[in-house]
Amino acid sequence: MHSAESERGSLRQRVRDVALLFAKLGTTAFGGPAAHIAMMEAEVVRRRQWLTRDQFLDYLGATNLIPGPNSTELAMHIGHARAGWPGLVVAGVFFILPAALIAGVAAWAYVQYGTLPAYAGLLYGVKPVVIAIVAQALWSLGRTAVKNTALAMLGIVVAAAATAGVHELVVLAAAGAVMVVPGVAKRGLRTATRVVIVSAASGATATAAGAAAATASFGLWPLFLVFAKAGAVLFGSGYVLLAFLRNDLVQRLGWLTETQLLDAIAIGQVTPGPVFTTATFIGYLLGGASGAAVATVGIFLPAFVFVAISGPLVPWLRRSLVASAALDGINVASLALMAVVSWQLGRAALVDIVTIGLALASLIALVRFRINCAWLIAAGSALGWLVRTAVPPLTTGPGPP
Repeated sequence: MHSAESERGSLRQRVRDVALLFAKLGTTAFGGPAAHIAMMEAEVVRRRQWLTRDQFLDYLGATNLIPGPNSTELAMHIGHARAGWPGLVVAGVFFILPAALIAGVAAWAYVQYGTLPAYAGLLYGVKPVVIAIVAQALWSLGRTAVKNTALAMLGIVVAAAATAGVHELVVLAAAGAVMVVPGVAKRGLRTATRVVIVSAASGATATAAGAAAATASFGLWPLFLVFAKAGAVLFGSGYVLLAFLRNDLVQRLGWLTETQLLDAIAIGQVTPGPVFTTATFIGYLLGGASGAAVATVGIFLPAFVFVAISGPLVPWLRRSLVASAALDGINVASLALMAVVSWQLGRAALVDIVTIGLALASLIALVRFRINCAWLIAAGSALGWLVRTAVPPLTTGPGPP
């Protein structure tokens, strides 16, 4: 009896520790997934010693083999390792919730004051910085993902297909399948079948959600389906979210404008925690507080499911050449989608000499001096405010409203 009570007390303490750690990270972790992962490694490996370095790397590898927000899924894996199933849920919720609340407040301010010159100036300066951050992430991730000539050629083909209007889910599935074919020949049908079953499950769910929302008028249920689809199929960095949201919300459904989407991504950069809390901002724009809650649950719910399912498969995923080959193709396709959408959004953000110069300066600061993204965004917003309130913009094309 005493031992059981002591064990329950110990579990409660571990769950509490997990909640406090990820509430802290959800409030202070600026800079995107790479920065989040570095902060988690410092906390759980070096400082608290909850995991060994090898264990941490195992979980990090697992997050790259499933769709969804990588840093959020890594938080869930750490929570599960520390405090079981309650730890998984608590880690995810406490990492997401602070960032979602901040994004919700930012969305309210945007709706209330977004047309004022001062606020427009802030976003005028932030947007070029966001383009630079995405470009730097593309370069950094691309150097890792494009491992050989075949993958480089695949990326070019995917970019061309995306530019021609091929659906992003078709592009991702085809890219993974193309890279799996050699693995099928080497490893046999049984291993390939296991990969296909896992991939088809998430793909079928996402495709069904997309089909249900594809022609729908706005409502909370179609809104949930759009974001559940994104959360269920999005591989790679949170920046790839741009491609999915632009295709669904701007082009197919017409619920957002290009400017609103770019503003939403900018707010996702300004706020700490998961980049996916962009969904909270967009949900509020479209449906108020209820829309914010529905969009947030929709985009993050698949991650909880995938982490719960994939956790026991981590050892097999690390060994499977077929799973690794599929991941290689999907990652390169994700980066190609990022590149296409970044080019399109960049044309909307870089509208004059100031914004072009700010984007170039930000890119140099990121690549050469490794300045934290949060500082660059703060500087960009301050400069944008000063330029738009004190100096008439030197436009070379249509500027932001």
